Amino acid sequence: MRIEISSFADGAPIPGEFAFAIPDADAHVALSSNRNPHVSWSDLPDGTRSLALICHDPDVPTVPDDVNVEGRAVPADLPRTDFTHWVLVDIDPELGEIPEGADSDAVTPQGKPGGATGYGVRGRNDYTSWFSGDTVMGGVYHGYDGPGPPWNDERIHHYVFTLYALDCDSLPLGGDFGRPEVLAAMEGYVLAEASWTGTYTLNPDLA
Repeated sequence: MRIEISSFADGAPIPGEFAFAIPDADAHVALSSNRNPHVSWSDLPDGTRSLALICHDPDVPTVPDDVNVEGRAVPADLPRTDFTHWVLVDIDPELGEIPEGADSDAVTPQGKPGGATGYGVRGRNDYTSWFSGDTVMGGVYHGYDGPGPPWNDERIHHYVFTLYALDCDSLPLGGDFGRPEVLAAMEGYVLAEASWTGTYTLNPDLA
């Protein structure tokens, strides 16, 4: 099977319009248009009854002490962990694509709602935990929210979009769910998978 993201080449930088934040000369960062990229698929295996899509960043700092702190830097060799940016399940394979901007077309303070859409069921992303306790932005974030890595990170971040072909019409998920719940629910249903990767940085020294 094949996934294609026409909004940027595989392995290439992600344009700012598909990011949560863009560089700003005065404040380091500014909110961006946060549009989801165009995603299409082909050559699905026989027996595919639904698709699931996950985007995650494996380059997130495990220690937050230096993140976005003036006069400090997040060292490139700091151990890293995953941050989920997009969770979408129960996608109809016959759709063939998710259009650019269909799932997200702006930053939504406190997050977009979960649940069914015309192109799949939204799951929770990790901006939920990132903004926890923030009086303006705090909330439960669902669907797509794009890159917004630390502006002082010495490592370029990678964003891996993985599409899974499943032999079930709907995953056995209840209530609010995120990437861990989807990965567990997919066990035994995955026929094939394919990935596409983009890079992003807000560090002007790396841009």
